[in-house]
Amino acid sequence: MKGYDYSSPGYYFVTICTYKRIEKFGKVKDGEMILNPLGVTVHGIWQAIPAYHPQIDLDEFIVMPNHIHGIIIIKPLFVGTEQCSAPTTS
Repeated sequence: MKGYDYSSPGYYFVTICTYKRIEKFGKVKDGEMILNPLGVTVHGIWQAIPAYHPQIDLDEFIVMPNHIHGIIIIKPLFVGTEQCSAPTTS
């Protein structure tokens, strides 16, 4: 949405597509997604997001042949009292 601050806490549905929608992550066979090595890597990187960004949680996601769908949850940041306290002067 134009003008919306997507860094705000909330749930966000994300779709990331490959360049020209080329099938790079695997194939669907008999209704099941079979990840190739790149698809396995993408799956692992997606799952690792919270390790690098503690304010992020993940909900459902899926890697498809040429795109990824997922729900990212941005949690509110809580600041401890030591960061909020004004410095004392003597």
